[in-house]
Amino acid sequence: MRAIEILEQEHRVIEQVLACLDRMAEQAGQGRGLDPESAHDAVGFFRNFADRCHHGKEEDRLFPTLEARGFSPDAGPTAVMRQEHRQGRRLVAAIEASIDGAAAGHPDAVAEFVRAARLYGAMLRAHIQKEDHCLFPMVAQALGRADLEALAESFERVEREEIGADEHARWLRTADKLAARFGVGPVPGSHPGCCGNHPAA
Repeated sequence: MRAIEILEQEHRVIEQVLACLDRMAEQAGQGRGLDPESAHDAVGFFRNFADRCHHGKEEDRLFPTLEARGFSPDAGPTAVMRQEHRQGRRLVAAIEASIDGAAAGHPDAVAEFVRAARLYGAMLRAHIQKEDHCLFPMVAQALGRADLEALAESFERVEREEIGADEHARWLRTADKLAARFGVGPVPGSHPGCCGNHPAA
């Protein structure tokens, strides 16, 4: 089930950068400073890879496919996932707004960075767990093999035609750069084929 594998592999990369964000929040909260370059890199990753690439595939491709098969767009799991995507965007905006002040050592900005980073990490990890363990099994049950293959092909078109392979590779490199900087090990299986060129299921 290549479509599900693509989304799950993207989750592993996102979790890697969330671990880096945790380290930044911990260091800032302990008065050890905030590296603004790393923080802005993380925000760029969450905006472009997690939201534009990953959530974009879900909102523009996966969710409409499920809703065409009878999932409610207003009260079902896709509605919950969309609401959490919006919540994540607000928290990323709060993180970004606090970076420069936190890096300069302003106490209120440090507190806001730590607050927003921790809330975002907790929310997005819970969101990923819901998708991995609840939504994706529903997808496997609701969609036939042909539907799933068509969905995987549409994800790969997103990479080629909307995101761009170079842009996608750039954010994977950013994820690895942050992981090296903060001593976070790569999540097994996170990069091979992500998001395109996956082996057939």
